[in-house]
Amino acid sequence: MEQNVRNDELEIDLMEIIQVLWRWAWVIAASAVGLALIAFLYSKLFITPTYESTTRIVVLNQSNSDNLTVNDLNLGTQLSNDYKELIRSRDVVETVIDTFRLNTTYEALVKNIAVSSPTNTRIIDITMTHTNPMLAKEMVDKLREVAAVKIKTIMAVDAVNVVDEGNVPVYPSAPSVKKYTLLGFLIGAFLAMAVIVVIYLLDDTIKSSEDIEKYLKLSTLGMIPILETEADRKKNQPRRLSRKELEDEREEREAREHTKKMAVVDLSDVE
Repeated sequence: MEQNVRNDELEIDLMEIIQVLWRWAWVIAASAVGLALIAFLYSKLFITPTYESTTRIVVLNQSNSDNLTVNDLNLGTQLSNDYKELIRSRDVVETVIDTFRLNTTYEALVKNIAVSSPTNTRIIDITMTHTNPMLAKEMVDKLREVAAVKIKTIMAVDAVNVVDEGNVPVYPSAPSVKKYTLLGFLIGAFLAMAVIVVIYLLDDTIKSSEDIEKYLKLSTLGMIPILETEADRKKNQPRRLSRKELEDEREEREAREHTKKMAVVDLSDVE
């Protein structure tokens, strides 16, 4: 018995919720568009754009650079992880900081350095992120030069060849205005739908005969419509006075004021 009552209390009419959401679709659309506009303006006006410049290198030994074997490739792939760590090492990064006299620390700058290696290759991509596109290109080139010397010294290789110089980025890599706008649109629509559904679920008022039969388990014998009569409509509407009525009301008000003045004069004579 108790379990049945609990199940009835938790019953939710999915189609009714869909109808409610459709009824308030304009609110959902307005919320989605409004939050998308806020996200667009925020990403455009309040977030500083950043640019990425990438340079590419390959580490080869001159002794076997003419005839590469599978073992050479496998060994080079394994060594790529060592090269990545050397490129992001403190000595290399701090040299870049000192060269450009940057007002930053190693910990802060190293977060803007990304080192990756395409699968099954010994090519290494070095990417520098900065708010100045030209400075990003110069910094990544300097980082490559210092790292090449470091790799030659530590790993005892003969050459670090440059595949690509650092590029001057034209478009910012972040923030993604489209991503922010789309995310704001989705969040706005979701929040509006959540609020509408919560209000609907918390509303326990009886609105129709179907609600009486559904929640109270009572059958309705009939419905009495509440009609507004002509007299009620006239009563509720403010009455407009004619010109003659307005003049009569004005004369009556002046007469009352005149009577009050005369009463004051009579009292002064008595005294």
